Amino acid sequence: MAAMTEAMDGIWDDRAAPERLRALPSRLLGRASAHADRLVGEVLARAGARKWHYGVLVALRDGGPASQSALSGRTGVYRSDMVAVINELAEQGHVEREPDPADRRRNVISMTPQGRRHLRRLDTLVDAAQEELLAPLSTGQREQFTAMLRLVVEGGAGSA
Repeated sequence: MAAMTEAMDGIWDDRAAPERLRALPSRLLGRASAHADRLVGEVLARAGARKWHYGVLVALRDGGPASQSALSGRTGVYRSDMVAVINELAEQGHVEREPDPADRRRNVISMTPQGRRHLRRLDTLVDAAQEELLAPLSTGQREQFTAMLRLVVEGGAGSA
């Protein structure tokens, strides 16, 4: 296990990697993604949350109450994992599950007032993580960088 940890630590120290690898956009994006995930994960953990909790709460705030299946589509959380995420949020008092009046076999998930307060706190923490992530960039560079990332992500959607 210690050897695996040492090997993983070595992944993030690119000084020993050949220049060809260090210059690959795919490698740079992967490393940036790992760094961003770590930053966001750390700030959310301080508030007793995980990234999937945050995603579900944002989806409920921005899209309103929804079925677990619809939330899975909005957030990218696998349907099989959504039940556990909703259970955790419900146990913490952030969401409620109620039978769908149109289809009693299905549940509708909605955010509680406590969940809205929690999400405001999480938004502040996630914003701080974004600030730290993009600290080397000016405001204009941040806007350009984000626009370019969207082009890469959206340009790759559906292409094989």
